[in-house]
Amino acid sequence: MIGLFDRLSRPLLRALDPEDAHNLTLKALRLVPVGRAAADPPELAVRAFGLNFPNPVGIAPGFDKGATVADALLRLGFGFVEIGTVTPRAQPGNPRPRLFRLEADRAVINRLGFNSEGAPPVLARLAARAGNGGIVGVNIGANKDSADRTEDYVRLIDTFAAVASYFTLNVSSPNTPGLRNLQQVEALDDLLGRVLDAREKVRARVGPTPVLLKIAPDLTLSDLDDVVGVARKHGVDGMIVGNTTISRPPSLRDRATAKETGGLSGRPLFKLSTRMLAETFVRAEGAFPLIGVGGIDSGPAAIAKIKAGATLVQVYSGLVYRGIGLLTEIKSDLAAALKRGHRNSLAEMVGVDAAEMTAESWPA
Repeated sequence: MIGLFDRLSRPLLRALDPEDAHNLTLKALRLVPVGRAAADPPELAVRAFGLNFPNPVGIAPGFDKGATVADALLRLGFGFVEIGTVTPRAQPGNPRPRLFRLEADRAVINRLGFNSEGAPPVLARLAARAGNGGIVGVNIGANKDSADRTEDYVRLIDTFAAVASYFTLNVSSPNTPGLRNLQQVEALDDLLGRVLDAREKVRARVGPTPVLLKIAPDLTLSDLDDVVGVARKHGVDGMIVGNTTISRPPSLRDRATAKETGGLSGRPLFKLSTRMLAETFVRAEGAFPLIGVGGIDSGPAAIAKIKAGATLVQVYSGLVYRGIGLLTEIKSDLAAALKRGHRNSLAEMVGVDAAEMTAESWPA
């Protein structure tokens, strides 16, 4: 049913304002019956951060900010869902319009600005579905007007620890002024220290909850050295590479829309984000797994992310242009790649191209 709805509705959705189309999609997922996808082949199973994923393809945060359709997404066949970004208090985000399609580039620009209902309603929804199974991570961020942004992350760890499969610390959105400063060494050292202390305080009550750090693809390699070093020092459970980019590749065809302020995602982000993934992989030296995100709109793109160092991948903008069929394609192509390479698991593919990739010219 949902696949047919997806095919029939995509032309209509693309004719609507992007944010209206997104809201309509969420409403459809709440109302249209979603049957459970076929079981994934065992060779696509992945273990990372102490969690068992049925397949490595997740949906990135931003799609389901308020945890309203997490179970529907899992039934569609995603290996995991990451909801959010959630802030402690409700905030409206930036004024509309704040979401833009670059049709010719298969890209999206957003400057949503952490629009969030706040923690209480999201917590209630996650608590209500807690017995349903499936991996649902919680992406957390600070309120725009917070006097102590690090304290916001600490509060959210305590708030959501009982219902989060894992946490992602979003310190890399370009749409909250000053947020990316938390990637600087001293600030990041303080943030990770306080957040992981908070995680340990609730461990006896809820068990271990993995904490991941999401970084921007716009870091310099010197900055990346520092970020990975601090992450390894504190023993984070993983990193996500990366968020949207404030850069505008010269190859963009929709030059008018490209002038909009905000983070660019979709196909034009693929080369930069994949290179940063490979650079992170070689610096992490196996200390923790990585999630690769940015520009995945095909099976080969997902395979390239894994070979660059991703244990898991996430999609979002690709769904805008490809629909839910993208998920089926990626999983099919991953299974076929394993068969061609006579590999027994995806783990054997992770990072095989990373070192070679870091020796190439920097992507434009």
